[in-house]
Amino acid sequence: MKIKTKNISYDEAMALPSWEHKKPKKPSALLAGVARLLLNGELKKVDFTYDQIDMEKAGDGPWMILMNHCSFTDLSIAFKVLKGRPFSIVCTSDALVGKEGLMRSLGCIPTRKFVSDITLISDMDHALNVNKASVLMYPEAGYSLDGTGTRIPRRLGVLLKKLKHPVVMITTYGAFTRDPLYNNLQKRDVKVSCTMKCLFTPEELANTKVRQIDEVLDKEFTLDYFKWQQDNNIEIDEPFRADGLNRILYKCPHCLKEGETEGKGISLTCKGCGATYELDTLGRLKGVNVEPKFTHIPDWFRWEREQIKEEIANGTYALDVPCDIAILKDSKALYMVGTGRLHHDNNGFVLDGCDGKLHYEQSPSASYSVNSDYFWYEIGDIVSIGTNDCLYFCFPKEGDIVAKTRLAAEELYKLSKGKTSSEKDSE
Repeated sequence: MKIKTKNISYDEAMALPSWEHKKPKKPSALLAGVARLLLNGELKKVDFTYDQIDMEKAGDGPWMILMNHCSFTDLSIAFKVLKGRPFSIVCTSDALVGKEGLMRSLGCIPTRKFVSDITLISDMDHALNVNKASVLMYPEAGYSLDGTGTRIPRRLGVLLKKLKHPVVMITTYGAFTRDPLYNNLQKRDVKVSCTMKCLFTPEELANTKVRQIDEVLDKEFTLDYFKWQQDNNIEIDEPFRADGLNRILYKCPHCLKEGETEGKGISLTCKGCGATYELDTLGRLKGVNVEPKFTHIPDWFRWEREQIKEEIANGTYALDVPCDIAILKDSKALYMVGTGRLHHDNNGFVLDGCDGKLHYEQSPSASYSVNSDYFWYEIGDIVSIGTNDCLYFCFPKEGDIVAKTRLAAEELYKLSKGKTSSEKDSE
C-alpha cells in the first residue's frame, strides 16, 4: 500500500491549515461489504478460521473491541469476524491521506500515533452511543517488532470504565508469522486464525478496579509469536525468512557493534566480526561459526533493551542521523519538505532541517513510545514525532536506528514518569 506524496517547501507546508476535526460518521454498510469482499481474498490464502469464547456475555452491542497489532492482515480479520456488525476503527491519521471521504464513510476515527489526543475519547463515545457502532481499537498503536506484545497505555481501564460497553478482545495467531514487519512485506505460507473473547460486561467493568482491569489487559497482550511458532511446529521454509532481520537485531552480542548486522536469505551476519547465525524453519537462531549468544529472537531484542537502559543510565545514549523529512498537516498528501538531522538523547528528540527553518523539540515525557515503522508505505523506514497540529516523519539515511529509537523512547519515558512521581511524593 502506498501514500500520496507531494514535494513542497517547508514554508508552504507550514502555511497549510491544520487538520480539521470531525465527528465520526455512522459506518456505511455498503462500503463495509465492499471492503470485506476485497479483503477476503487474503484470508482465503491463509485458510483463516476463528473461535469465539464467552461471546454470549457481550450481548448485541455495541462493543468496545481491542485487538493486538501484528500486520496489515489484522484489518482483513476484523472485517471477517465482525461481519454484519457496524464498527468504527480507530486508525492513524495518515490512513486518510488521499481518501478521507472514503475512510470517514467507513466510520474511521483518525488519531495521531503516540500523540495526546483529547478528542479521541469523545469521538469513541459518539460512535458507540450516537452512531450505535462498535469501536475497534489497537491499543498497542504500532505493529509488534519482535513478535511479542508491545506496550499498551497505562490505565486503559479508566477509558473502558468510562465508555461502559462490553469489552471484546480479538487475538490473532499466525498473522505476525506470515508477515513480520521487518521482512520487507514478503509473505510466508502460514495459516492464520484468531479468537474473539468477551473480557468484561458493563456490570463487570463497574465492579472491577482499574488496576485489576489493566492486569487482565496486560495478560491478554502478553504474546510471543516465535514461541507460538515453535510450540505449534509451524515450519517457515521460505528462503527470504531472515531478510531485514537486522532491523530488530541491530547489535551484535559478540563484538557489540551496532548497525553492522545484515539479515539476508536465511542468515544474519555481523560484518564487524563475522559472527553468523541461521534462522531455521521454526524461527530459532543457530550459530554457524560461533557459539550462539541467543537462540530466541525476543531474547536478543530484550538484551538490546537492557543495553540501551545502561547507555541511558551512564549518559552515553545518543542518536544523530541525517534524514529525509516529510510533514503531515492534512489529508490531502504527505508533504516531502527536505532534509535534516534527527537527534535523540536523554533530553528527548530534536529535529533540525530544511535549511535551518525547521527546529522541533520533544521531551521524553511527551509519549510512552514513538511511532516507528519499516518500509512505511513502501517509502522507507521511519521515526515519527510531532503534535496534533503537525507530524514529522523522519526517514533515516543511514543505520538501523528505528528499533533502538523506539526502545530508547520507551525507557526514557519510564524514567521521566518515575522522576515526576518521586517529585510528587516529596511534595
